[in-house]
Amino acid sequence: MDMDTCSQKCINPEDVEKTLKTMPSPDTILGLSEIFKALGDASRIKIVTALLDREHCVCDLSVLCGQSESAVSHQLRVLRTLRIVKNRRQGKTVYYSLDDDHVRSLLQMSIEHISH
Repeated sequence: MDMDTCSQKCINPEDVEKTLKTMPSPDTILGLSEIFKALGDASRIKIVTALLDREHCVCDLSVLCGQSESAVSHQLRVLRTLRIVKNRRQGKTVYYSLDDDHVRSLLQMSIEHISH
């Protein structure tokens, strides 16, 4: 017997209906999928974890992540489009940080999950 499937069909209509009412909308599901897809790339995870505690410019991130500035810049565009990171300009330098505490919490919870 396969441990991942029911041995007999046993749909519980009440539970299914309750869960359907609480599930996110299709647009929200798609947005979640895009965020997790973006965070499913090791290069982008390096970047966002480097930004957990402080902002950095592309030059710093390039050194921290062991990638070219061009490669980091490309990844930052993807992350910025999904509102995972944000940027601010100071003179000729552009600094990146996590977009908000939701992103920080998601990353910290994921790290804790892996660590336990």
